[in-house]
Amino acid sequence: MSEIILAGDVGGTKTTLALFTPEQGPGNPLVKTTYRSNEYAALENILFAFLADKDVKIAGASIGVAGPVLDNQAQITNLTWIVKTDSLSQAIGGAPVTLLNDLVATANAIPYLSATSLHRWRHEAASLKAINPGKPQTQKGGAIGVVAPGTGLGEAYLVWTGKRYQACPSEGGHANFAPGTPIEIELLQYMLQRYEHISYERICSGKGIPNIYAFLRDQKNIPEPDWLKKKLAETHDPTPVIIESAVKQQVEIGVKTLQIFISILGSEAGNLALKVFAIGGIYLAGGIPPRIIPQLEDGAFMRAFTHKGRFAETLSKIPVYIVDNPGIALLGAAAYGLDQSWQG
Repeated sequence: MSEIILAGDVGGTKTTLALFTPEQGPGNPLVKTTYRSNEYAALENILFAFLADKDVKIAGASIGVAGPVLDNQAQITNLTWIVKTDSLSQAIGGAPVTLLNDLVATANAIPYLSATSLHRWRHEAASLKAINPGKPQTQKGGAIGVVAPGTGLGEAYLVWTGKRYQACPSEGGHANFAPGTPIEIELLQYMLQRYEHISYERICSGKGIPNIYAFLRDQKNIPEPDWLKKKLAETHDPTPVIIESAVKQQVEIGVKTLQIFISILGSEAGNLALKVFAIGGIYLAGGIPPRIIPQLEDGAFMRAFTHKGRFAETLSKIPVYIVDNPGIALLGAAAYGLDQSWQG
């Protein structure tokens, strides 16, 4: 019987666990179940629930988690959980467990997407939208960058080892925000009155979009319609409302908020491309890009991406893709697990 690995995608809202075999590959789980994270006291409890009715021997586990992984443990963002590999190993019968930052898990999935065709497990179901076809250099081992604006701003990158792509963690989203236009300078000055440290995540993320909106409303005096003000007051998460006001209603303050967000996202994606020389491509993951594809395609993103002086032409040749696959972190965690030494 084939060895079975367990893979997981653990977040503050939900946790998804699944079983995989080398024959089926990372895109075809034997079984998959999603749980509400806050209904459980610990990840071990979810593992017990998942495995309770399954007569299987786990060869190993790879689990993507929302939060940095240090010394084989992680504090899950927006939960009180502290997960440790030794405790998780006991919960699955003693098999080895690897914890991956969720962006590293996402990055691990990139070589399996159909656009790259770099692995025998091509995952054709993954949806990739090219906003700049460029000239990918993956066959020559060019580095790959991943930028993922969701609730926060995640970043990671992949380097070629000579045999395969290896995902590497980054906390680049917490680097200092560097404005590139006059209005972004004003935005930074506005934010410095409120926060000591202004990172890219503080502006270029689901948490950051309301900050741009507030700047335009309070500092630039762009009108806020009464119906939008009411709707924002009634929700605990204003970001989807603001995005919808831009994409569907075409409200001026929403449209301008999204324009600034996209410009900053393009600039930071270009920064990452330069820092790791990502001639293999830049992939936009996370929850926000798939919701604003037409806006990302209209040219503003690429203008900011390539606005790098003497390196503008080089950046114009780098392919940029939007990843529209909500299961990409699980795919990446499974791919990592299937490639591990405990698979023989």
